[in-house]
Amino acid sequence: MKKHLWFIAICLIAFVAGYSINSKAISDTGYRVAVVDVQSLISKSSQVTALKAEQQKKLDTMKATVDKARAEISKETDPAKIAQLEEKYRNDINNQKVALDNEYNTKLMQIDSSIKAIVLEKAKGMNYNLVLPKNIVLFGGDDITSEIAKSVK
Repeated sequence: MKKHLWFIAICLIAFVAGYSINSKAISDTGYRVAVVDVQSLISKSSQVTALKAEQQKKLDTMKATVDKARAEISKETDPAKIAQLEEKYRNDINNQKVALDNEYNTKLMQIDSSIKAIVLEKAKGMNYNLVLPKNIVLFGGDDITSEIAKSVK
């Protein structure tokens, strides 16, 4: 009978010790989550501001081309020449638009990549395991937007 009590006591102690160790191992993962307000970083970026200004200048140039085309077409009286001019200007404007869009998208992707690289570098430096956009997180996470904004050009 004494042997059974000792056996039960040892099993109980082993169970409690094992459960405590396992609980401690699971609860102490050290997993850190950060959130970043990406829209704020983009709006404060001088690269994005410069890109928007450059884009606006090019759009103004394209608008001038459209105005020139309208003026030139309105002066013409021959229907065949009007059709030729319309086709010529339509092709020119479409080519300008495609080139403008491609250049803008390429530069925007480069800026996005540089911001992502900065976020990655800062998050690793601050020992975060996961960084999420702030607009999708309902609760939790440390907001590190201000730290990253200091490094974004």
